[in-house]
Amino acid sequence: MIKKKISKLRNKFNKFNIDGYIVPKNDEFFSEFTQKNRLKTISNFSGSAGYAIILKKKNYLFVDGRYTIQAEIESGKEFKVTNLEKIKNCKLFKNLTLGIDPKLFTSKQINSFFLKYNQIKEISVNLIDNIFYNNYQIKCKPFFSLSKKIVGESHTVKIKKIANFLKKNKSNYLFISAPENVAWLLNIRGNDNQHSPIPNCRVIIDSNKKIYLICERGKVGNLIKEKKIKKNNLILPKDFNLFIEKLKKNKIIIDNNTCSLFYENIIKKRFFVLDKDDPIYLMKSMKNKIEIDNMVKSHISDGVALTKFLYWIKFKNKKKITEYQAQLKLENFRKKNKNYLYPSFNTIAGAGKNGAIIHYRADKIKSKKLKKNDIFLCDSGGQYRYGTTDVTRTICFSRPKKFIKETFTKVLKGHIAIATANLNKKYNGKLLDPLARKSLTKSGLDYKHGTGHGVGFYLNVHEGPQSISKCNKIKFREGMILSNEPGFYKKGSFGIRIENLVYIKKINRKLIFENLTLAPIDKELIIFKNLIKKEKDYLFNYHLNVYSKLSPFLKKDERKWLASFV
Repeated sequence: MIKKKISKLRNKFNKFNIDGYIVPKNDEFFSEFTQKNRLKTISNFSGSAGYAIILKKKNYLFVDGRYTIQAEIESGKEFKVTNLEKIKNCKLFKNLTLGIDPKLFTSKQINSFFLKYNQIKEISVNLIDNIFYNNYQIKCKPFFSLSKKIVGESHTVKIKKIANFLKKNKSNYLFISAPENVAWLLNIRGNDNQHSPIPNCRVIIDSNKKIYLICERGKVGNLIKEKKIKKNNLILPKDFNLFIEKLKKNKIIIDNNTCSLFYENIIKKRFFVLDKDDPIYLMKSMKNKIEIDNMVKSHISDGVALTKFLYWIKFKNKKKITEYQAQLKLENFRKKNKNYLYPSFNTIAGAGKNGAIIHYRADKIKSKKLKKNDIFLCDSGGQYRYGTTDVTRTICFSRPKKFIKETFTKVLKGHIAIATANLNKKYNGKLLDPLARKSLTKSGLDYKHGTGHGVGFYLNVHEGPQSISKCNKIKFREGMILSNEPGFYKKGSFGIRIENLVYIKKINRKLIFENLTLAPIDKELIIFKNLIKKEKDYLFNYHLNVYSKLSPFLKKDERKWLASFV
């Protein structure tokens, strides 16, 4: 099937005079979760990040360490699976002309990845769409507003902040190309994404606080009624070029992470582009008190659902169910809460060897049955009114092998090291990341993913600019939310990951992590004698907090089980 699809794409090469074609995972809004999954269409790879390069006689699939095993299984027959780091200044092939859709790439990507050894040709027709999505139509669903009571700050105050930023940096305009940043600025959300309430649109704001919203007319009726956007300031995407020509001043800031070549080319014809970052990324990352309070409430709801699920699957599940059925059962527990909307990403429910596939997705038909000796890794999350959750728990159903318990305990030690870190000294992700790996690396073990990602407020479950990883130098600030998720994966055998969301709290000028996630950590996988007193105390206090927050919502047998963790 994939062979035929690749053949159809290669048949287009001569028409456009190219030697190959590049297909990214992202859409034209650079979203992680897309309505049209072009990458999966051409490669069968279902992960959330990657690039396929189809040449005349060879194909490459570039993925990061999270997806190496998965990519080999899904795409290895037709594609050479390659570490994503090798796409930088890519020299696996040379002196080729590679076709791209300019709406799906930034100039930063193109310059970093391809231009040293190859040439790029911008093609206005997306070749994947042209072949496979010819009659595909995206539904136009209206945006909706969030009140100040929910988000804690009015859109007019936020607009003023951006206008002041522009004046300070001597810029006339900011082109906001990331939909999540528009969502934050205007206090709006949308229905354009499977797992996140982002509104697919763009904005140009000027230093006098004037807003131009770039999107389809059918999405903005509510915003015009609320007088959040003036009817005359709605710009249809097809009219963007004409609109740009009419703007009078000439200095603009664009985001080099989400402003596509297509839009950059139009803007550069008319404007002088200033080398500045979109300030909304940092502003949005620092959640205010009301946003944090809403996230806390959402995590109590989520904690109840997950704890009920963990108790059920360990003690009440009488028949052999599949990974997929376990995933649905957890979803059903979440659905019992009236504020639950939908998953914040595709649930990862991997038993035994499937747990070692870092971003595994259970298949409805081929899903593995859970066995007594399996280690079960479940990474899931939800979108609630109003908050975003993401949590991973690893559990056992019988007495685990010694090596598994030793490794789980090392991962737990790393998790606790992050949770209790001195953020005044370890003030960014690069400094913090080694703490999570320390116990593992002493035994020659490690994991091929970052230790933590930023999280949005009722937005994207993966959100920058902050993260806990080997390269991230963004300084931690009060109100930032991150995941804390060290792990270990033994190919063909098992996977371990312990993930909580945390937020940064300031107490007496000292920054600390406060847990958002509330769910027990499987004590049957822990070797307690390998924990020091500080780690034991942390675990006791964590479970005491979990019990005090969740027990009012649990049944008697569930409460009794949860009390056993304290």
